[in-house]
Amino acid sequence: MRFTAWLVLLATLSLWSGNWIVARAVRDEVAPGIATVGRLIVVLLILLPFVLRSLSAKLPTLKPRDWKILAAMGFAGGGIHLALQWLGLHYTTATSGVLYLSTAPIFVLLMAPLLLGERIAGRQWLGVAISFCGIATIASRGEVARLGALSFNRGDLMALASMVMWASYTVLLRLRRDALDVAELIVVVCAFGLVFMAPWLALERAPLPFNPTAIVAILYSAIASLLLAYAGWSYVVSRLGAARAGATMHLMPAIGVGLAAAFLGEYPRWFHFLGIGLILAGVALSTLKASSASSSR
Repeated sequence: MRFTAWLVLLATLSLWSGNWIVARAVRDEVAPGIATVGRLIVVLLILLPFVLRSLSAKLPTLKPRDWKILAAMGFAGGGIHLALQWLGLHYTTATSGVLYLSTAPIFVLLMAPLLLGERIAGRQWLGVAISFCGIATIASRGEVARLGALSFNRGDLMALASMVMWASYTVLLRLRRDALDVAELIVVVCAFGLVFMAPWLALERAPLPFNPTAIVAILYSAIASLLLAYAGWSYVVSRLGAARAGATMHLMPAIGVGLAAAFLGEYPRWFHFLGIGLILAGVALSTLKASSASSSR
């Protein structure tokens, strides 16, 4: 049973990491807004028949506070963050983009005081600083002279913006008080995501993709990286526990780099290794409780 959980965990992390690879591979085949909206529509078409009745009964009971949080979740995690990923991968490699996945805990930490009232300790601030050194190393391709000019690749900045939005979504999850289950929540978030993606789609004015490659990419993003991965993650958390499962998310950059090398021919360079090492060191310092501190309490 435990072996099965680890297999499902590996498959889940691979599906999530693969979304960056797919987006990079089809960047010239489908526009970011079209890909994102297509993903949302596919998810809604799959889930709505199963939750329409229960959701219709629960929506009238939601309070104004619930609607505000759900709308904010739709903005942060419903689609724009994914569109930023797809657009950013026009300008940066999948190898660089996927390494930024490990920055999410840092951005969650920075948002916690504002939204959750949590205090950041000095050790955590040091971890944040170390992680941002890692971000700068990757974004500048290891060229120290470029740091002063802040001439980072705009694709890297879009990938980071996507992680900031996902961190916001994660914090908002902790503020929820509604009675929606997982499937109902996904439907509501995707519906709000469609609303917030409308201006992007209008400005993009891209033609609808009718080639098989683009359609397969959209279906993968919707079914594999969202529905199947979400179901797999729920299974893993229930079998291995939230703490153990959460710690394994830092395997995603390694998996993503391996997939990028295998399918895109993008091989990591020295600054990728140095950057991800700094990011992970900062995350560990910021999020892990020191054993000496815990034993003194």
